[in-house]
Amino acid sequence: MGFRFRKHIPGLFPKKVHRSELRLFLGKLYFQWKRNFVWLCEQKFFAKKIVESKLIEKEFPIFIVSHNSPIYRKLKDVPMYLQENKKVNLSIALQKINGILLEPDQVFSFWYLVGKPTKRKGYLPGMQLKNGGFVERTGGGLCQMANLIYWMTLHSPLTVKERWRHSFDIFPDSNRTLPFGSGATLSYNYIDLQIQNTTKQPFVLHIWIQNDHLNGKWRTDREIPYSYSVYESYHAFHAEPYGGYTRRNTIRRKVFLKSTKEIVDDQLVTENIAWMMYEPLLESDQRKNDPTQ
Repeated sequence: MGFRFRKHIPGLFPKKVHRSELRLFLGKLYFQWKRNFVWLCEQKFFAKKIVESKLIEKEFPIFIVSHNSPIYRKLKDVPMYLQENKKVNLSIALQKINGILLEPDQVFSFWYLVGKPTKRKGYLPGMQLKNGGFVERTGGGLCQMANLIYWMTLHSPLTVKERWRHSFDIFPDSNRTLPFGSGATLSYNYIDLQIQNTTKQPFVLHIWIQNDHLNGKWRTDREIPYSYSVYESYHAFHAEPYGGYTRRNTIRRKVFLKSTKEIVDDQLVTENIAWMMYEPLLESDQRKNDPTQ
């Protein structure tokens, strides 16, 4: 679907609010402690058991969905060493996630499994998006793993319990293959990705790095009757009265019955809104002049 340009519709998107560093720090502290309290009280519901790598395919022979994404991307003004460090960070985190067994009614929580990414654990400075720009933070780059897991989950019968979107669109599209806003952002520990198994069969998450790509699969022990197609039903740039542009889109999911290929449901997945940090008209012209588009 092509881009559209729309004027602001009153009441749909508030003016950007700038909060003091102290307020942001205290708010972050409050939500981190709140998350720790929930983990303590509800720990029996969170997935913890890891299936050994050599047993994953044997015990869970059916893979529901697979996906991969390149670890290295050309991003304006982003030093390449941050992407080298991201690969290290992903390698450390996946050791806590690869093979996680998600039994019926259990919840997968990214941060519950990975824990706080610290220098002591071997994590390096990587790129982390913040307030419309990027900063170097220990453990930066783990959002790529959340993006992968979230996208795969949308193609499975599992339920996304918690997912956060980016508030800013920082970089123009570069060889984008998935719809805008189809990822998930992270910030330890209160901005999490959580997935619940509301089915009656177990699932295993298989994550690995190969040929500079992050790879993933959701696997299970028997076939499921449905398949899924995720698509973008709306996409536009909106000029805001406060200045600047927002980028908006709507992502939906069609559910097919495998035996007949009949569409049994067409579900709203999410509606994304992000402040743009580049000129949308320039990006649109670049796309028109790009013979690969």
